[in-house]
Amino acid sequence: MTIFSKIIAGEIPAYKIAEDEKFFAFLDIFPLVEGHVLVVPKVETDKFFDLSGDYLSAILLFAKPIAHAIEKAFNCNRCGISVVGLEVPHAHLHLLPINSADDLNFTRGKLKLTADELQAVQQKILEQLVMA
Repeated sequence: MTIFSKIIAGEIPAYKIAEDEKFFAFLDIFPLVEGHVLVVPKVETDKFFDLSGDYLSAILLFAKPIAHAIEKAFNCNRCGISVVGLEVPHAHLHLLPINSADDLNFTRGKLKLTADELQAVQQKILEQLVMA
């Protein structure tokens, strides 16, 4: 069971942004920038492109309102998306408020936010979120 499966199962606490029958979105607790959200399928699959076609299209539709909420909640040009998948063997995508391509540089140092700061980020996104 991956750490993401444990988060989905409620065994590990998370700053949840959204959930449906197929996907779970939550804050990255070691974000590149404030507003960094992870979107994971509830089915445990290692590689992103090993997901079925139905899941691949559905994950983007699930992520779309979250991306719009991130754009409204943070001062950014747009919400960037990245699929890296090296740290956790569970398919996932990253949604981040970005102003340049360098904002998606995963070799940079991560932020160390307090629980209060993470809660504030979560609240900023949730206040803007309208799920279909």
